[in-house]
Amino acid sequence: MAFLRSISKPEVAPLIAGDGIFLRGPVLSDFAEWAALREKSRDFLIPWEPTWPVDELTKASFRRRIRRYQREVRDDHAYPFFIFREVDGALVGGCTLSNVHRGVQQFCTLGYWAGASFAGNGYVTKAVRALIPYVFEELKLHRLQASTLPENERSKAVLRRCGFREEGYARGLLRINGVWRDHVQFAILRDDPRV
Repeated sequence: MAFLRSISKPEVAPLIAGDGIFLRGPVLSDFAEWAALREKSRDFLIPWEPTWPVDELTKASFRRRIRRYQREVRDDHAYPFFIFREVDGALVGGCTLSNVHRGVQQFCTLGYWAGASFAGNGYVTKAVRALIPYVFEELKLHRLQASTLPENERSKAVLRRCGFREEGYARGLLRINGVWRDHVQFAILRDDPRV
């Protein structure tokens, strides 16, 4: 995988090339395409995500999101990416590396989503595979972890295909659509075999 660091915009996550996809940090000009994809995918995404704010799909909310992303990247706390299809540049979803911990822990947490019309086509799997070397080789972390709802078989399959191992059950881990939900924990370590 190629890692192409952004020189002119150090507050944006870098461009990462993958297999038929590429990932890059969100920018304000992505708003219209992002909002349209999220709106079309609302019913598909809501069961798997935190409660959407009332103004979730407004430009003002997106602008605040971009400012937060810039701070998080600058402070080495999180690295948000949008996933684009290489053949036509279409936005298909997103991935975020969040909760970056340095020192004795050396890990971050992976989250991801795909638009309803792009789900099940392998884009998220390809994006996660592209991010794994970035986490271990560029960010120099030891562990990448992810959680999924127990009934989300599609998400569990993505993680397993990418070499993550199931580690157990976390009670009331995340508040999904307004309800504290149990999650299945997964992780991959720097020295684990790559799939």
